[in-house]
Amino acid sequence: MTTETIHLAAGGSELTGDLVLPPQPRGVVLFAHGSGSSRHSPRNRAVAGALQEVGLGTLLLDLLTEEEERVDAVTAEHRFDIPLLGRRLVAAVDLLAARPDTAALPLGLFGASTGAAAALLAAAERPAQVRAVVSRGGRPDLAGEALSGVRAPVLLLVGGADREVLRLNREAAALLTAPHEVTVVPGATHLFEEPGALGRVAAAAADWFLRMDPA
Repeated sequence: MTTETIHLAAGGSELTGDLVLPPQPRGVVLFAHGSGSSRHSPRNRAVAGALQEVGLGTLLLDLLTEEEERVDAVTAEHRFDIPLLGRRLVAAVDLLAARPDTAALPLGLFGASTGAAAALLAAAERPAQVRAVVSRGGRPDLAGEALSGVRAPVLLLVGGADREVLRLNREAAALLTAPHEVTVVPGATHLFEEPGALGRVAAAAADWFLRMDPA
């Protein structure tokens, strides 16, 4: 595995990410965090580790600057700014498309919480680049009109005990025109903290993203 700290200029702000590429990667997955999380999220790092084990590269990116994170921790104003998060994710998609070591790799997006809406926004903005989208306990409904513009296959993973978010995911799924599935993890709550729940998320995400690779 090769690991690199990425610095991305986006809209006057500098964002930081961790790029991990296994030998001969089968694709690369860009993570979009939300609701006060960051690239250090233990849940997303666990999923990223599982993806790396099956030959997928990962880029865990902070979509907010350190100052924005401090403000957001008090006001929660940035985590729901889906257009802002979406623009920054598009900038990261463009970065991966421009790097010699990732340009030819199939690209997937993994979004958690409000980051899922940003991932869907970016998928709609970059249909030629984004090949698959996975949402974990996400708020795809916040992507609004962009849902109908997504062309990549979408997997919506929701905990069975996360009833309100499950309802919102089913409503959003009805607006998707791309191939999609809603997969319910029985008994899991919003953070998938129950034994085995996050493992099921990682396995389902890996299977979905590996479909990007024709090999």
